[in-house]
Amino acid sequence: MATTGSNGKDKVHKAMKERKEGTLKSGSGKKVTSRKQAVAIGLNEARKAGAKIPAKKSAAKKKS
Repeated sequence: MATTGSNGKDKVHKAMKERKEGTLKSGSGKKVTSRKQAVAIGLNEARKAGAKIPAKKSAAKKKS
């Protein structure tokens, strides 16, 4: 199984904390209440920052 770097874990942790506080917003500006969506936002931010994050499952299927 692929591993996630510490930078990725920090981004996900930050997103989860923001969700719990009620300050995490989605791309459309709405408040995020879903745990899954918070994790997805954290992983997306980590990927943009250049962290070592495994590819999305849907993207991995399309490649093969």
